[in-house]
Amino acid sequence: MDDIQKIIPVTTVKKNFLNIIKDMTDEDSTITVTKNGVAVGVMITPDHYIGLLETIEILSDPAILKALDESEKDFKAGKVYSHKDVWAE
Repeated sequence: MDDIQKIIPVTTVKKNFLNIIKDMTDEDSTITVTKNGVAVGVMITPDHYIGLLETIEILSDPAILKALDESEKDFKAGKVYSHKDVWAE
């Protein structure tokens, strides 16, 4: 996920909520909401939220982490296949 892309005071969010939601959706952006200059919340699109949940699920699965670790070792050892090798008939 991209870093926080916009920082908006809560008073601005309250006044312009529908426009902010529209812009956030159109731009696929993430917004930090501040109160008195301090971050108090983050607004993200549903796609980003689902992506975060999927990432948490993957990182919580020891079998997947082990497979990723083995893949990294294979890559570093040069045990890789080219695109052509993989898709050759």
